[in-house]
Order: sequence, then structure tokens, then C-alpha cells
Amino acid sequence: MIKNTKNLINRSIRAIVVEISDISKISGAAMDLISDILSRMRLAGTLYFRTSFTSPWSIKVPQFENVARFHFAHKGGCFIRVNDDAVPVMLEQGDLIIITRGASHTLYCDPKTESPASLLDTVVEDSGFLGSGTLIYGEPGTNQETQLVCGHFAFDKNTKHPLIDALPPYIHIKNYGEPAGRWMESTLKVIGAEAGREQLGGDLIALKLSEIIFAQALRTYLCSDGMDKPVLAGFSDRNISLALSAFHENPIFRWTLNDLAKIAGMSRTAFATKFTRLVSMTPGGYITHWRMQIARQVLAESDVPIIEIAEEAGYQSEAAFSRVFKKHFKSPPATYRRELQRPS
Repeated sequence: MIKNTKNLINRSIRAIVVEISDISKISGAAMDLISDILSRMRLAGTLYFRTSFTSPWSIKVPQFENVARFHFAHKGGCFIRVNDDAVPVMLEQGDLIIITRGASHTLYCDPKTESPASLLDTVVEDSGFLGSGTLIYGEPGTNQETQLVCGHFAFDKNTKHPLIDALPPYIHIKNYGEPAGRWMESTLKVIGAEAGREQLGGDLIALKLSEIIFAQALRTYLCSDGMDKPVLAGFSDRNISLALSAFHENPIFRWTLNDLAKIAGMSRTAFATKFTRLVSMTPGGYITHWRMQIARQVLAESDVPIIEIAEEAGYQSEAAFSRVFKKHFKSPPATYRRELQRPS
């Protein structure tokens, strides 16, 4: 049974890869680029539950650091107010919202029920929810039901990237299956159907597919509302993303400005100017930033000698590498490694 579940997940992912190649708005270079960034940041999805909320209801979700929360409206809809002073978002059936930095928010069935809101922990406790199946809350017997698939995406808390840092407080994609393509509509239906069914492998299927949802939501946003936003614009621009993708494919290569400009199909000066304007850092600054993130992970997860890490990061001496590393992480490489690997 477990083997069959894994085969189903693999078939689903292969089908998604085939379908996603037809999305003309997003270049293959940009897709590979985002995948590499999210992989390096250790993207991991967690499903909390599938809900069955019946009117009237209002739930306050507390702030949670180092995660991006998400709610997908599988059936029905609701309002969401992210932070107390924000304009509420109307989440309709088929909509997806990702609250990018885990901010507190209130979910409620209509404006009349927003306040007072019950705390999420109280709702979970009162409903008798034990971590599997469906979270049921609200008045029994009503036909006004909202089914949400809720969870979060977590990243390695020590890994940073300007693309993630530049995201707005929330991303709301209406009728998510439509802009993302036929495969996304099918995937969302699978998640909605599998989450909380208490069948062997169901939550695992929904969990793995949910991680793909974040990547595609980010791509969709970059090619719509995010196209003109600082930093984000650089990752949706065809020329700049080609150069970024080449670097990410081989970050230890000793890239020059001429190399990257040639890949982008631009002159050296035009490329440097456009890159800095769109990404909000110079090409050299971005290269150093990402190499330091890679070096940090190797230090944290292995005993590879620091001189070898320095050479792979493009530095000819351990001293030069250590100076740059300390500038980024406020600690020399050896000290950083000891602190992270120290038993808790």
C-alpha cells in the first residue's frame, strides 16, 4: 500500500511537470531558478486540516514565525483579515491565499460575525479535533458550509533570499486553478479530496502536492501582480532570469559580468544597470549573497574543511572567505559551525 502511495505521488508530480511546460508566461529558466531557490531554502509543506465550518463562525489565527500560512477554499468561501488594520480579503471557492510571513489573521463567514473571534486553539480543543480527519466547527444543520484546506510552508530559518523577503504580506490568487493551468485545478481537487480523509497515504499525497502549490503560486504571482515590484521584477524578467538561472546552475563557476551579460543577451553596462534596478542589488552582490547561503548550509550540515568550502565559493584563501562570511553572518565560519552543531 505504501509503495502504491509513493507511485501515485510520483505519477502526479510527473504529470504536473509535463503540464507545467505548456505555461507560456513563465520561461523554463525562471521555473528552474525558483525551484533551486526553494529547494535550497528547504521548503516543506505542512497540512493542518480540512475544515467544515458552518455559519456563524469567526476564528483568530495567531502569528507564527518563519512560515507562510495558506488557505485554499475547496468549497464555499469566507473573509480573511490579515493583521487587524488590513482590508479584508474575500476568499471564494477555488481561491488560494498565502500569508507569506505567518502574520496573525481572522477568518470569518460574513462581516457580521467577525468580532468577537474564537482563538484557533480554543476551536480545535472544543471541536475535539485530534489531528486527523476534518475540523468541524459552527452551528449544526446549516447549509452554509465552508471547506478550507489549511496549512503552512516552512523554510530553514537561517536561510535568506531577497525573492522571499520581497513578497507582500499575502498573495491572493483568485480561481487558482484557472491562471495556473489545468494541472493545478486537478491538483487542488486532489488535495481537497485527500486531506483529512483518514485513508492510508491520503495526507502524504496532499502534503507533497501542497509543496508544489507554493512554487506554482509564486510563479503565478511573479508573472502577474509581482512583475513590477522591486526585486520580484528581476526574477520575472526574461533576460535577467536567464543570467540568474545560469548562475544558480553552477554557482561555484567564477562568473564575470561579461559572462552573465552575454547569457542575458545584453551589453555589459545595460545588463548591470537593469539587474541592479530590478533586483535591488548588483550582480556581484547577488552572487556573493547566494554563495554565502550555500556555504552556511555546508558548514551547518557537514564537517567539510573550511578551506574546501572557501574554494568552492570562489575564494582563493580561507582568510578572504572568512572575512566575507563574517560580514554576512556576524560570526567567523568556524564559530558559526560550532554554534549550530552544538548539542542542545
